[in-house]
Amino acid sequence: MDKVALRSLLRERRALITPESHGLSRPTRQGRRAPGLSQTQIDQILHRAPDTYGRLESGRYPNPPVDLLQDVARLLGMNEQEWIALWRYALGQDPPHPLNSASGEEIPGVWQEALDGISHMAYVNDRSWNLLAHNACFAALFPGGRVPDNTMRWMAVEQEARAVLTNWETSWAPLVLPQLRAALAADPTDETLAQIEKEVLADPVASGIYETASACIHPDGDERPLHHSALGPGWVTMCAAQPMAAPGARMIILVFHPGEQRRHARVPVLRARCRP
Repeated sequence: MDKVALRSLLRERRALITPESHGLSRPTRQGRRAPGLSQTQIDQILHRAPDTYGRLESGRYPNPPVDLLQDVARLLGMNEQEWIALWRYALGQDPPHPLNSASGEEIPGVWQEALDGISHMAYVNDRSWNLLAHNACFAALFPGGRVPDNTMRWMAVEQEARAVLTNWETSWAPLVLPQLRAALAADPTDETLAQIEKEVLADPVASGIYETASACIHPDGDERPLHHSALGPGWVTMCAAQPMAAPGARMIILVFHPGEQRRHARVPVLRARCRP
């Protein structure tokens, strides 16, 4: 627990919420000059025992429960980055889920300009693998330039994908389908992923692979065979990153190397020169 940072974060956010916005009056007793809601008022609004919030803000509440952190974060109007900071300062770990259900569904518009400036195939999907943005190089991968609306559904159940993704049953599905299973385990209420899972389970080939899913969570650094609709057979090396404003969303860059056999040397890992 980082008591100093926790207190600073909560005080800053609390000062921005006026008592009047919750039908309360501003305390007028002597010594009460701080702006925003008082600690007592937060307990009152959240229907908590006296000094519950005070213990949290002061760092006197070891292992505060998830529902308390969630109620406080929503009352104080925290964004996703502040929600993550709250968990790290109070519990020393990242939260198990986003604060708001819509988080991870949108990214700043400048991402399209950034993708257009990348010479490799590149795209961004939301936390449910719905495609948010992509560049022209990525569109050229697909027959007729028909980019799928949801990249997980395309990889998991579309017959076209099994022609584009070379050796789909051995090189792609065993690594793609565990990501679907892990995402649903983290958020069973995701209707998009639940529907994709139904389609996977109805597929005689995909279902067997899905039922024996391993622990693959992300594709960063993976190398897999692929048949590009314009460039022919080759291999792609994947770079995966997350837009900070959209928890669960991903940017994927596909570095393509032509040829049926993997003949290029693996690039060494990158390390900071200043590390001891």
